[in-house]
Amino acid sequence: MGYKIAVAGATGAVGREMLKTLAERDFPADEVFALASSKSAGREVSYGDDDVLKVQSLDSFDFSQADIALFSAGGDTAKAFGPKAGEAGCIVIDNSSAFRMDDDVPLIVPEVNPDTVHDCLRDNGGRNIIANPNCSTAQLVVPLKPLHDAYSIKRVVTSTYQATSGAGQAGMEELFSQTKGIFVNDEVKPEKFTKQIAFNAIPHIDVFLDDGFTKEEWKMRAETKKILDPAIEVIAHCVRIPVFIGHSEAVFVEMDKPFDESELREMLRETDGISVIDHRANEGYVTPVECAGEDAVFISRIRRDPSVPNGVVFWCVSDNLRKGAALNSVQIAELVVSRGVSGR
Repeated sequence: MGYKIAVAGATGAVGREMLKTLAERDFPADEVFALASSKSAGREVSYGDDDVLKVQSLDSFDFSQADIALFSAGGDTAKAFGPKAGEAGCIVIDNSSAFRMDDDVPLIVPEVNPDTVHDCLRDNGGRNIIANPNCSTAQLVVPLKPLHDAYSIKRVVTSTYQATSGAGQAGMEELFSQTKGIFVNDEVKPEKFTKQIAFNAIPHIDVFLDDGFTKEEWKMRAETKKILDPAIEVIAHCVRIPVFIGHSEAVFVEMDKPFDESELREMLRETDGISVIDHRANEGYVTPVECAGEDAVFISRIRRDPSVPNGVVFWCVSDNLRKGAALNSVQIAELVVSRGVSGR
């Protein structure tokens, strides 16, 4: 049986990556609808190597035509159209933050909590909506899951170094234009970011909250608890760096149970979605440059943390447009198909 798939936000960076990923993974789609705002209607987007789709207006699309809809069109658009699509019998997989913390919407990373997929159904108290987590959270919980299952995580401390593509196409363009401009002595004028991003690091992602943390840092804490275990304490410090694609995280984990370092390392190697590349030598680790275009969450620099009992430290890198957004959304769609989840 083939499925009818809609991609909302098909002209954006993540929407295009969703279409590319669906084609690359041979998703069982009989028909794919590319949706965007009315001003983009009529444009063409690629689907795979050979197919071209004509963009339709999201405003007038009838979601009863689709079995699954992947949304990457922003929170306001998701709030306006996601519930309507769900009511039409379509399973919505939303990449924005609009529904992530709603009690009746499961927040899913397929390698971590696949059994929650049925919670989206209206018969189970859901709204036919599944939320895709924040890009930095998505890659973090993949290695945390096996560690928590084996050793019971107490606390996670992470510092993130996030690519400009996390702020969309405009973020990447600002990095490019500023870098080019600096070499010819042009004045730097931040627009998308709060300060110069070229040759700089900005310790500020999303809005500031009353407690001094940013919303990005709050998301990592709240979403990790929802996906993995509310008992885990999580604290994050999120930094934007002048990289186009690929989020990096330095992760410090404190666990309840003692561990053997070689066994922990092998357990991570055997975990779906993880690639361990960890040689204690020059070039024996993965950087954002190497992870771009790859599906895996890459783990390097694994070592014991001597400052706390049962502590481990590692470096975690992943393509934020793929595992952090498009790939995870498509994997959720694959989970919907494999588990026979239907909104009708």
